[in-house]
Amino acid sequence: MRKYAYRAVIFDLDGVLTDTAHYHYLAWKKLADSVGASFDAAFNEQLKGVDRMGSLNLILQASGKEFSEADKLALAHRKNLDYQDLISALSPADLLPGAAAALQSIRAAGLKTALASVSKNAQAVIERLGIADQFEFVVDAANIRNSKPDPEIFLAAAAGLGLQVQDCFGVEDSIAGIRAIKSAGMFALGVGSPAVLTEADVVIAGLDQFSLPDYLKE
Repeated sequence: MRKYAYRAVIFDLDGVLTDTAHYHYLAWKKLADSVGASFDAAFNEQLKGVDRMGSLNLILQASGKEFSEADKLALAHRKNLDYQDLISALSPADLLPGAAAALQSIRAAGLKTALASVSKNAQAVIERLGIADQFEFVVDAANIRNSKPDPEIFLAAAAGLGLQVQDCFGVEDSIAGIRAIKSAGMFALGVGSPAVLTEADVVIAGLDQFSLPDYLKE
């Protein structure tokens, strides 16, 4: 088997492998409306790569009202229940174009894969998508203290795979995620717009443009 410069690929979930971002938007919009905060697609962009409590705090700040910690926990729980209800019908058909092929190409090359998602529902989502067996290790918001752009989640993923950071490269669709990858000392592959993901090493429009040899210098 050929020896490559990288031994593993660490994927973000939402916006990279599947588009659950719309479901997050709907659930956050419902919560924002209930507390009197103005919420639209532009505001939602600020929540990309931010964990649940961080996202909640941004929305509550926009409402101009004060909330106790107990209130915040209750609101976060309610949002999560709404989100879980929305994603209950997810299936392999909801994988983004090229996602399954990208994972298969990585495994065929002998590389490991990990998932680094700030969603506490990450395990449930990949099970519904039928790709849970494609990952040797999963890190979600329950396993870390600091959200992206802090590198903790990618450092934890590399450690979980038993590898050094230089052995891994990360795949992200948000600028916060790209910054987390770079801060971890990894090569960053962006999925989305080059105008947004300006700090990525390489940017592709989607995983249907994923070409493993392009990122694996021997």
